[in-house]
Amino acid sequence: MEKSSLKQITGIDALIPHEMAKKAAQVGVTKVRMGWRNMFALSMMAGAFIALGAGFSTIVTTGAAENLSFGVTKLVGGMAFSLGLILVVVAGAELFTGNNLIVMAWASRQISTRELLRNWGIVYLGNMAGSLATALLMLFTRQYLFSNGAVGLNILTIADYKCGLPFIQALTLGIFCNALVCMAVWLCFSCHSTTDRILAVIFPIAAFVAGGFEHSVANMYFIPMGLFVKTFSVPEFWSLTGHSAGDFGTLNIVNFLLHNLLPVTLGNIFGGSVMVGLVYWFIYIRKPRVSPFAVD
Repeated sequence: MEKSSLKQITGIDALIPHEMAKKAAQVGVTKVRMGWRNMFALSMMAGAFIALGAGFSTIVTTGAAENLSFGVTKLVGGMAFSLGLILVVVAGAELFTGNNLIVMAWASRQISTRELLRNWGIVYLGNMAGSLATALLMLFTRQYLFSNGAVGLNILTIADYKCGLPFIQALTLGIFCNALVCMAVWLCFSCHSTTDRILAVIFPIAAFVAGGFEHSVANMYFIPMGLFVKTFSVPEFWSLTGHSAGDFGTLNIVNFLLHNLLPVTLGNIFGGSVMVGLVYWFIYIRKPRVSPFAVD
């Protein structure tokens, strides 16, 4: 096929992988050179978006296990959680886990290590600020009292479980999580419409949630939300559920930061940057001795 014909087709159809790789690297350059104020503001938006997806997932899975199988309950939660990344990629925001793909621009020597780490640092802090602010505001809605406290009990159960994960398990769950998140973002590089982007996001994100994988930014909402309910909920909540704060002893700040957020973040970086970003850079962008697209 002639080059002109290829350009004509890719102008209306989804981009093919080597074009996606070039686009990913270009997007990476744009992201790191954004002013820090805009970067931080967009990062807060992403944290809030992911928190909204997490909150949606919490609501739809409350009580679901009583009527649905384990797998179907996880699938429903995953489909609901997809809202978060849909908002990020369609509305526009800066998400730390998705920004792990910026390594493609770094490996291409289009940006420096300092620029890469500056972006990751600002975006990570902005995501945390947005997630925490959303969790705090959600506390004041008293949503945890919905369904006679079942929603709050679900919030606490999710957060307590996450704080009790062994380090290596949390690390590996983080690796697989961000491999799927970055695959969703990667697929979006091929898209030309909003519908394309939504469909590209739903299944990888639903898969990571259904698989029980761990997402650092989502956990910046899930676990603080649990801590807020445990610490600041009204006495009525505990009488409704028949539980006490002591029943969730694993849920504390130390376990949140050291036993969950640290290993999950490291896992997310490896899963997104190495398993997706650097692999696709190696295949499509690096300059091999023989072109991978050469035809015999």
